Amino acid sequence: MQGIRIYEMPDCRMVSSGTGQFGGEKLDGFAAWFSSLPQGIFPKDYLFWNGEGFEWLYLYEEGMDVPAGYKIVPFKGGLYAVATDIDQQTDMDAMAAEVDRFLAANGLERDPERPQLGNIITSPAAREILGYEQMDYYVPVRAQEGKGNNGNG
Repeated sequence: MQGIRIYEMPDCRMVSSGTGQFGGEKLDGFAAWFSSLPQGIFPKDYLFWNGEGFEWLYLYEEGMDVPAGYKIVPFKGGLYAVATDIDQQTDMDAMAAEVDRFLAANGLERDPERPQLGNIITSPAAREILGYEQMDYYVPVRAQEGKGNNGNG
């Protein structure tokens, strides 16, 4: 069984919280806004560190009512290696090593041109049962230079 999966996101537009910190008005307000939207099968929010603070993105859909103060920004999609673990309990070094082993074995490498993303995938009902939240960690990847299908699929 593989513990890492490959996910492809298309180029799209996202609503951005702008840079903020947890406990601050910017991120708390953004979380309250997108949490009030109808829930789908999969989460549509992605959090990342932009070098100055946290930035939250939410998949923009035509006709969406975006509150003042949030911008609609382009998002460059691509391939991501995705690992799942317990939020705030992840051994980041062990996860990075597992991702790197998977990438090396499958002709992929990290793509430093795009940010790593994360999102909570646990519903409130599941969180109540489990007592914790699961988080997906998205590592941007690309084919190793000169590599194509390595015959593993």
